[in-house]
Amino acid sequence: MPFIALAIAVATSSPVGGDSASTQMLAEPEAKLASAALASGRDTAAIRTLERELDLRPDDPAVLINLGIAYAHRGDDQKARALFKAAMASDDKADLETADGSTTDSRKLARKALSMLDRGAFRPISVPKETLTLRD
Repeated sequence: MPFIALAIAVATSSPVGGDSASTQMLAEPEAKLASAALASGRDTAAIRTLERELDLRPDDPAVLINLGIAYAHRGDDQKARALFKAAMASDDKADLETADGSTTDSRKLARKALSMLDRGAFRPISVPKETLTLRD
């Protein structure tokens, strides 16, 4: 199963005074983004954690993307799609570190997640029963 969940949020840019941007470093505990729960397939636990975080930070793209991934893993494409789109539209733009260690713009990552959702990439791979064999 593809895994693009965020390990930590690295930096955010948000308007200050209406015409300039500031960048501040975030020290997000990994637990708040539920990346360990997502990586180990504990989507229900991840959803609980991320829903609480979303109540506190409704425009946080890292929370929106990881929550979308959790719902996509559970097969709720409609919720996942809405969350990825919300991350793309968020006024909070962030450089995010993904599980593979790369850093990506939150809007770009949300578009990638949406594309993966459209391809069915978050669904578990199913193997036809007739291809399975028992061996001694």
